[in-house]
Amino acid sequence: MPERVPSRAADLLTLTKSRITLMVVVTAAAGFLLASEAGRFDWPLLWWTLAGTAATAAGSSALNQVWERDPDGRMRRTERRPIPAGRLHPDGALAVGVVLVLLGLVVLLVKVNALTAALGAATVLGYVFAYTPLKKRTSLATVVGAAPGAVPPMMGWAAVRDDLGLGAWAFFGILFCWQLPHFLAIAWMYREDYARGGFPMLPVIDPEGHQTSRQTVLWSAALVPVSLLPTVLGLTGKLYFVGALALGAAYFAFSCRFAWLRSRPSARQLLLVSVLYLPALLVAQLVDRLVRGGTS
Repeated sequence: MPERVPSRAADLLTLTKSRITLMVVVTAAAGFLLASEAGRFDWPLLWWTLAGTAATAAGSSALNQVWERDPDGRMRRTERRPIPAGRLHPDGALAVGVVLVLLGLVVLLVKVNALTAALGAATVLGYVFAYTPLKKRTSLATVVGAAPGAVPPMMGWAAVRDDLGLGAWAFFGILFCWQLPHFLAIAWMYREDYARGGFPMLPVIDPEGHQTSRQTVLWSAALVPVSLLPTVLGLTGKLYFVGALALGAAYFAFSCRFAWLRSRPSARQLLLVSVLYLPALLVAQLVDRLVRGGTS
């Protein structure tokens, strides 16, 4: 039976990493919600913020895949992506990426504010021109890449308040700490594949997993107090506090389990928990907001 060829639309969704783009949009919306005062929720501004953020994130992903097309072709998990598989020419993908990034930045600058646009530009530069090339050189690229990955909620905050207050930095810290165990779990599961691609991820250069497990536990432990900062700062209430504490404890427990077993199944379980953690935390924030006053 012949292999089914993905449609052009499916290839474009893969090129722009639609699931990651969706996560970026959701976290930007969370920052927007956290910064908004009860009864003063600006729906049109939210729309333009999310549209511009989505475009810059999608364009960055496309540029990342143009840059990494050769190692992607050597890795089993990425060899069927549209560029290494030959279904999309690198020049066409480059054009898509550039157009989306520029469109997103223009939307943010014209319809939101200059600070949000500047954060969007910083995210693109950090992801495409720092994290992407560093992936071939050092395992520290994962830490570097966590920085642009943690900026979207700051963009949502800046869209509302046109500043970077403590609440924005609190959400930056949450996303930063959350990403490290998440990415280390993925890297452990696919460490042979990353080795084939020439990426010196921490699990590749740490085959016994001592450093990997230690880093996973440390970052998940740091996430617990950091995730409680919105309540400490008076931005959320007790409902969020209890939810964040419970979710952080679960994330930490599964990180410890992975550190103890250092197996593919335990890494997969940690990955699943990490994927569930973030939307659950954002739901806790939303419910807390609705209970304490809601939006209008």
